[in-house]
Amino acid sequence: QDNMAFTGKYEVESDENYDDFMRKIGIPSDIMEKGRNFKIVTEVVQNGNDFTWSQHYPGGQSMTNRFTVGKEADLETMGGKKFKATVKMEDGKIVADFPNYHHTAEISGGKLVEISTAGGVTYKRISKKIA
Repeated sequence: QDNMAFTGKYEVESDENYDDFMRKIGIPSDIMEKGRNFKIVTEVVQNGNDFTWSQHYPGGQSMTNRFTVGKEADLETMGGKKFKATVKMEDGKIVADFPNYHHTAEISGGKLVEISTAGGVTYKRISKKIA
C-alpha cells in the first residue's frame, strides 16, 4: 500500500448502526437527527505519515484533525471534545482510540471504510471517492 493511499475526497455512501452508536457516545438526539442524512464529505491529505483529516458537513461546518502516525496529537471528537491520542497504522489501517470509542479507517476497494466501536456497538461508514 503506497503512502498516499488515503489522499482524496470521499462522500458517505452508506452506514450501519448510526443511531445506536450515536446514542452510545452521548450525541444529543437533535444533532443525531440532523446528522442522519448528511452526506458528510471526508477530505484526507496524506504526506507519508502526516495526515490532515477533514470532515465537511452541510451548511459549511467542518472539523479538521492533523496528526502524524506514531506521535501524540491534539484531536477532536465527532462531538467536539478535544483530547490527546497517538494515531497508529496497523496493516494499512489508521487506528485511533478516542475518549469513548475506538476508530479505524482503511481504503478498501477504492472506498474509505471507517469503523467506530463503543461499548459493543459498531458503527460502520463507507464513503465513495469523489475527487
